[in-house]
Amino acid sequence: MQDPTTSQEQTGTRPPPGTSGHSAHWHALPPESVLSRVESTEAGLTHEQARERLARHGPNVLKRERGDGVLTLLWRQVNSPLIWVLIASAVLAVLLGKVTDGLVVAAVVVLNTLVGFVQEYRAGKAIEALSQMVPQTTPVLRGGHKQSVPAADLVPGDVVLLESGDRVPADLRLLHARNLQIEEAALTGESVPSRKQVDAVAEDAELGDRASVVFGGTLVTSGTATAVVVATGGATELGRISHLLAQATDLRTPMTLALEHIGKLITGAIIVLSGVLLGVGLLRGYDISEAVLVAITLAVAAIPEGLPAIVTIAMAIGVQRMAARRAVIRKLPAVETLGSTTVICTDKTGTLTRNEMTVQAMWTPRGRYTLSGVGYAPQGQLQVEGQPVEHPPEDVRALLLAGALCNDAALHSREGRWEMTGDPTEGALVVAAEKVGLRMEAERARHVRVDAIPFESEHQFMATLHSGEPEGRRILLKGAPEVVLRRCALEGGAEPVLAEVERLARQGMRVLAVAQKAAPSSGDDLRMEDAEGGFTLLGLEGMIDPPREEALAAVKACHAAGIRVKMMTGDHQATAEAIGVQLGIHAPDRPGMTGARLSAVDDARLTEVVADTNVFARVAPEHKLRLVRALQAKGQVVAMTGDGVNDAPALKQANIGVAMGITGTAVSKEAADLVLTDDNFASIVAAVEEGRRVYDNLIKSLAFVLPTNLGLALILMFGVAFFPIQHVEGKWVPLMAMLPTQLLWINLVATVTLALPLAFEVRERDVMQRPPRAPDAPVLSHFVVMRTGLVALLMAAGAIGLFLWAYRQDGAGQPARALAHAQTMAVNTVISFQIFYLWLCRTLVGSLRSVGLFSNHTLFVGIGILVLLQAAFMYVPFLQRLFGSAPLSLQDVGLSVLAGMVVLPVVGLEKWLRSRGK
Repeated sequence: MQDPTTSQEQTGTRPPPGTSGHSAHWHALPPESVLSRVESTEAGLTHEQARERLARHGPNVLKRERGDGVLTLLWRQVNSPLIWVLIASAVLAVLLGKVTDGLVVAAVVVLNTLVGFVQEYRAGKAIEALSQMVPQTTPVLRGGHKQSVPAADLVPGDVVLLESGDRVPADLRLLHARNLQIEEAALTGESVPSRKQVDAVAEDAELGDRASVVFGGTLVTSGTATAVVVATGGATELGRISHLLAQATDLRTPMTLALEHIGKLITGAIIVLSGVLLGVGLLRGYDISEAVLVAITLAVAAIPEGLPAIVTIAMAIGVQRMAARRAVIRKLPAVETLGSTTVICTDKTGTLTRNEMTVQAMWTPRGRYTLSGVGYAPQGQLQVEGQPVEHPPEDVRALLLAGALCNDAALHSREGRWEMTGDPTEGALVVAAEKVGLRMEAERARHVRVDAIPFESEHQFMATLHSGEPEGRRILLKGAPEVVLRRCALEGGAEPVLAEVERLARQGMRVLAVAQKAAPSSGDDLRMEDAEGGFTLLGLEGMIDPPREEALAAVKACHAAGIRVKMMTGDHQATAEAIGVQLGIHAPDRPGMTGARLSAVDDARLTEVVADTNVFARVAPEHKLRLVRALQAKGQVVAMTGDGVNDAPALKQANIGVAMGITGTAVSKEAADLVLTDDNFASIVAAVEEGRRVYDNLIKSLAFVLPTNLGLALILMFGVAFFPIQHVEGKWVPLMAMLPTQLLWINLVATVTLALPLAFEVRERDVMQRPPRAPDAPVLSHFVVMRTGLVALLMAAGAIGLFLWAYRQDGAGQPARALAHAQTMAVNTVISFQIFYLWLCRTLVGSLRSVGLFSNHTLFVGIGILVLLQAAFMYVPFLQRLFGSAPLSLQDVGLSVLAGMVVLPVVGLEKWLRSRGK
């Protein structure tokens, strides 16, 4: 292969020290070439060189993007068509001398602005969390001497010393390494620590296969190393993810967009109708100030001022329900978005799987065996061809005992929970032995380890020397099958064994071979030549990070709800496909796609590929981001789950990002809208169910609120067109069925008090059997719009009729008092309509029997509170002065209640006719 150094130097593109490591392919260069290119030596930089490079390249920190300021957030809440109409109405009312009306409308604007501001205040901190992954100080060689320097002062060319437990401070190319393993799950999605080596790897190797490079933000789990810094700050892989995270956009939710669309329609209608009313009023002889006041009153009547509070509180109630089901909402609109999710893109490790390696298959020269049970709990059953084996055969016992003895992991129970210390792969071997009845603490006492050759990436095996056994001293060997088989004497050759290795590998398993041989009777040292040959193969152990049992049921529930599940993982293709088959999201005869293949596909083709493929393996952060965007380009509402730094850009880009609360990094949690406290994929299904419930209840709230606004507008328009005009104090004053403050009382107090109980409605029975609603589907369906018109006409007719009846009864004697009495009668009638219509909105298409009369106790509470408030509205002097109300007799109240009851048979008949027409 051509030396990349030579190639780049010949073309004049040799990067200077500190240039982004992504274009330099450090993993494909030998150590001496890397040192040459970064202009350093194994003794490190001098203090002068380090200072000069720090001044040139800047500190080893991630640039922190500034989020939106307080003023920007406040402006975003105000910059809405409906809010501008209200602000204009308040200003005009004050200018016309209606100070009380104007101040009340202004108070509504302030309230809505504060509600929206609080929702957004804590958003946008994902990039800031990335900085927490860089260590404070790190040991380096400067001028050949070891010293500790702040991680922020690292520069390209610095030589860093690593040992177990260290957080890697920057992107480093290995110069020397011994038994080095790096936990890269947060960056690559790998389920087990990556074994690192000094030798260069292929130039086109994926991120997870770049064994000669360690990346900033990852963790050293074992071994030691000396490495040279090749990229710092924003040039690192972590920095690249930070850049991708900054590019990802927070999408607006379907409900947010729909409500904005409704708001624009209402605003347009208000402007047109206000102009028409202004003209009609002037033609009928209204004074100009009174004509303008009528237009303002229409705006107050038609705008659903209480809707933002209803939506916010309904979502907050959904947040509480989801938290009880182990799903914590970080961004309030995510509650509703869950209900419209069409695709869930999920990471594999720790999300669909347990992140606990488990031995599931074994092979010995005598046959094949399987072992049930998952995770670190030593509970399982040995099986042959699906049939349980009560006592393990000697060949299985010997294989499992040797694998667990040639091992540095330990299993222990703490507070009823089984935990593993050591390498997850070795831990799986210990658990497998315990499952068949081998008690390893006692076995280690019987088979005393004398010496060991630890695993190193250069020789790919581990060997241990044991004494004190009944059969004498022996050497145990475990490692990569091809390495172990070369050291064994095999009857029939290695081909049958390698075929078995291939069979297990196709199932996504990681395969280890185990062998043994007799050791010399003397000598306590185990030398490398002692492990060169003469071994007898005991067998193979195949292990995998198995799916969570609850994830199997969760995936089925998603499919039943019409939601596609797609796996995007940094793990190997065979492993990802095997898990996908077990979960039911991948067809065995259809290959998944790797990151390398995705890189070769353009964006236009990717939108087609992503629709037909459910398993994507060896994917990098930019691949996940592209896949999410491709799905969104197809009109999908995407939920993305994950727990690593590598998932953060896609989590932020997705319509709803779901992070793991236990294993998730701070970065993934900050980028997400939802955090699962139990890291359980099944909790996503519960959250989707609650999201659909929230959406249903929001639609019920809209269906309840909008007829009131339309009805109030109709009442006002009818009055302007047909009510008489009175000459009062030298000017012509229109007769109005309601004052602006009375309209606000209905819109804010009465409507909100009654609509909120709808947020507590029980789930519809078919909520998880419906397909997801189309993202572009209108929030208000045709039948809801028709019902809104029907109820609004009934409400307007009842209120106008009783207003005129009450006014004509005593209008001749005391006009002002008669008007207040009639207006209070109209208000009371509208509220009566609302109370009875509320029961019909508990289910929009079914009968009340389908949800149960007493299934929502908050309904009775809401009605009771409103009755008390309405009594205060009519009978408390302070409120009479504020709202222009008057006391009603028992007969008047009875008449308004009877008028409101008309809605029950009319809408009931409409529901029945609609059901018959299906």
